[in-house]
Amino acid sequence: MSDLRLLGLCGALRAASTNRLLLHEAARRFGPAHFAEADLRLPLFDGDLEAEGIPPEVQALSDQIAQADAVVVCTPEYNKGVSGVLKNALDWVSRTKGAPWRDTPVAILSATSGVAGGHRAQTMLRACLNPFRPLVLPGPEVFVGNTSQKWDDDGRLTDEVGGRMIDELMGLLREAAEDRRARG
Repeated sequence: MSDLRLLGLCGALRAASTNRLLLHEAARRFGPAHFAEADLRLPLFDGDLEAEGIPPEVQALSDQIAQADAVVVCTPEYNKGVSGVLKNALDWVSRTKGAPWRDTPVAILSATSGVAGGHRAQTMLRACLNPFRPLVLPGPEVFVGNTSQKWDDDGRLTDEVGGRMIDELMGLLREAAEDRRARG
């Protein structure tokens, strides 16, 4: 197994989310790595709560991001944007010390029940990540539409075109992670 550390963030909390299936499909296609899925069940961002100190679960997420060689984010599109869960996690991590996202290669994917969903969520997510200065891969953009019909009983993607796009994106993410690791 590679010693690369791949962190996954799923913008949906539901256990049966197709974005979670997509996250695990992307991790498989990334290849050998130490993969961990981050827990985004965080308290709502609140300045009063922050004044008491960064919650331990937020610090744990920030540390996971800082230690990752690459991050995969799977975001559903809720009301034309990223989920509140994902935005809340970004807001909290922005309040931690250091720059955990800085120069970290990031790939973004979306699974949606509609045909073309995910475009606006990915655009919004890119804008939300920009201040943190990660290396967000520009593409290929991966949108798995009509997602309820695209998985087999083992949770594997059956869409060949989507699979090729994920393979390409994960190959680029792996290259970026290896390059980052080589630069030290």
